[in-house]
This record gives sequence, structure tokens and C-alpha cells, in this order.
Amino acid sequence: MSKSITNWIRPEIQQLSAYYVPDSSNVIKLDAMENPYGWDAVIIEEWLKILQTTALNRYPDSSARKLKSLLRTVMQVPERMEMVLGNGSDELIQMLILALNGPRRVLLVPEPSFIMYRHLAQVVGMKYVGVPLQENSFTLDMYAMLEAIETYQPALVFLAYPNNPTGNLFATEDIEAVIETTPGVVVIDEAYAPFSNRTFMSRLEQYPNLLMMRTVSKLGLAGLRLGLLVGSPNWLEQIEKVRQPYNINVLTQVSVAFALRHYTMFKEQIQRIKGDRDILLDQLSALKNIQVWSSQANFILFRVADAQAISKQLQEKGILIKCVHGRHPLLEDCLQVTIGTSKENQAFLQALKQLL
Repeated sequence: MSKSITNWIRPEIQQLSAYYVPDSSNVIKLDAMENPYGWDAVIIEEWLKILQTTALNRYPDSSARKLKSLLRTVMQVPERMEMVLGNGSDELIQMLILALNGPRRVLLVPEPSFIMYRHLAQVVGMKYVGVPLQENSFTLDMYAMLEAIETYQPALVFLAYPNNPTGNLFATEDIEAVIETTPGVVVIDEAYAPFSNRTFMSRLEQYPNLLMMRTVSKLGLAGLRLGLLVGSPNWLEQIEKVRQPYNINVLTQVSVAFALRHYTMFKEQIQRIKGDRDILLDQLSALKNIQVWSSQANFILFRVADAQAISKQLQEKGILIKCVHGRHPLLEDCLQVTIGTSKENQAFLQALKQLL
């Protein structure tokens, strides 16, 4: 790197690593928590007709009013709550950090969790504090959490529910205690809510400092990049000020709106994924030399003797899963596999058996 670049790029940015996405060409892709199922030909044809009449020469509706109305119904957003849309959940996380950052302001997150919380805090320059989860159970360490809240008085707390990469749900009473003791905002990230049937959405009116995040990515629309933030109009009026105008492009708006009108299809796919998840959980748990954690998401976390070697060998066999070893001490030698089709799951299982 030339001297002129190092003189101008912030030192903390130079120390970061860019988010790495491995090449997934010609492999069974079980590394990104995606829905493996597509749409049938009839629905695709109907969707393409809508795209043909979409005006690409005009800016999209900046407020995405029609899309928000559909999301409100499908996601069961309380009537008095407002909504802000983002280019995926990542943009919403960045909006929140930008809006709440300031001198001595702290973002607090139980770890391990979604890596973008820490990454975006570092990009923006907000102080980040991670509180380790309980070893093996990955439950909230409430003594440590409440002590950290008292010490740091966080402006912002993220709780992934279910948690990524561990797949578990934190206890309701523990989340309530975090909300009630946090002086700033608590954001419950429910990216994987469709696979757990548990939500805090109906509790938004009970807690003035509670916000909720959802995404359509895990439903089966990852390529469209749409996330939503839900909460009190008083909070979201302020968050809206840091949103880029026209951040949700017209193709995303009309495509998600179309997809939500076919929500029954996604519900059927989710049920299939949940059933396959439970089957794969049982099969992995029956193997020797492996530790497996139960999951309420569309992935499974497990530990082997040498995660990096197993991950590499699986990729050589044409199967891509996520190696989370090295992200946090509690994830030593851990791997994360997304639930694919039944055929993909069995191909992964057979390849793993050969390597253990």
C-alpha cells in the first residue's frame, strides 16, 4: 500500500478485513443460510410480466408505501408501529449505529453473534463491547450482561433471536431484563424468526426502547436485499433521517411485493426446511467425534476435531459450508451448515461421515 493511501484511510479501517464471500460455483452451497428452493414456472412467468411493465427510467417510491403495507400484514406489524426499510438488515444496522453513535457511546452485544454488528461499529467508529455467552449452552450470561449494562450504559444493544451462528433462542425473561435495564435502545434481530415461531413483535408497544428487525432474505428472497426495522414512530422518525433516499430500488420493491402475495408458497418451503433440519439434527447427533447444538434457525452449528481441515476437505468434495472457527473463543473448531434440500443434506452428511 502506498504511503499516500495510508495517510488518508482511517487507521481503524486499514486494520479491518473485508467481508469474505467464497466462490460458490459448481458446489452444493450450504454456507449462507439461504432458502434452497426456487419458484415454479407459473409463478416466474407471472413475475416476469410485472417486471416488463416496471418503469426503470423513474426513481422508485422512496417511501415504498405499497411494499410497507404488504410487509405490515405478512409480518404482523402492530398498527401503531412505524417501519423503515433497508438494503438488507446490514444497512439497517449501519443506520442505527450512525444515528446513535457519539462520544463515549457504546454498542453492546452478547457474543458470539452476527459479525456485522462489530464490523459496522468499527467502520462507523462506535465503541463496541462484546459479552460472552455461557459456554456450551450459548445462553445469555445474565450476571455478565447486567454488569456490562450497568458499567457501559449502552446506547444500543443487539440481540439476535434466534442467535446466529448458534441457532438458539435466548430465554424470554432474560431478554425482558436486558430491555428493562438498558438505558438506550434494544434491537431484537429476528432474521430467522420464520424458523422458530417465536417473536417479540407483539411486545413493541410494551417497551418504548425496543425496536425489531426482520428480513426477507431467509424466506427465500436473499437476492433482493430487503430488511425492515419496526418500532415506535418517535424512534423511527429519527432513524429515517440517516436513510439514503431511494435505497430500495424499484425491482426489489415490485418483486418483494409480488412474492409476498404468494406467501403461502414460502410458508410451505419453511415447513419443509424445518422438517429437514430436525432430521439432519438427529443424524448429526448420532455421529461420533462431533458435538451438535439444537437449532431454531435454518442452520446447524457443530464442532469437530479440526474444523478448518474438515471445511477444506468438504469443499474439495464440492460441498461448501461455513467455518466459524476463529471468530470467537466459544466457536473453537465449529462449523455451520445451512439446511438445503433433502438431497443436498444427505450429500453433506455422507461426505462428513467419510471425513470424521
